[in-house]
Amino acid sequence: MTPGQRLRQLANVLNGSTPLGLLLAGLAGTRTVGGPRGLVIATGYRWRLPFAGAFTVGNVIIYRAGPDAALANPVLLRHEERHSTQYAWCLGVPFVVFYFIAAVWSVLRTGDPASENLFERQAGLAAGGYVDRGRRRPRWTAGRTFGRTSGGNAGEAAGGNADEAAGGNPGGTEA
Repeated sequence: MTPGQRLRQLANVLNGSTPLGLLLAGLAGTRTVGGPRGLVIATGYRWRLPFAGAFTVGNVIIYRAGPDAALANPVLLRHEERHSTQYAWCLGVPFVVFYFIAAVWSVLRTGDPASENLFERQAGLAAGGYVDRGRRRPRWTAGRTFGRTSGGNAGEAAGGNADEAAGGNPGGTEA
């Protein structure tokens, strides 16, 4: 283990998130084994919530899958490991509150709890099995101009958008 991984491991024990993860894993009847980089791998999770195939509490990564399938996906393991680091930076259990707020924000912005969730974006959306749905205009803003007193900018007045008027990215899609 690197010094940073050892520090994360110690921080998550001291902030209570790893003991909480071990308690949750035990109550859910999972099988736990020591994992790489100071992580604990818990497999066979069967409770309904959360819906994810894997989630992290402290340094404990809890998978629905069995041990072979869980360790066969190093990309997902790295994604969940990043959440473990986020627990350490957020001083443990407050991460859950921050994550929930970020998920609500993402739902309001995109209709999806991950796409604009800063914790999922930092951990890697694709690595976690998420699709980047991009931003959409929330329904409650439809038809509102938010302070515009004239017809908007030149691109919108011409029936396009600001990017098209500036000569960039027509249609608003990625190139």
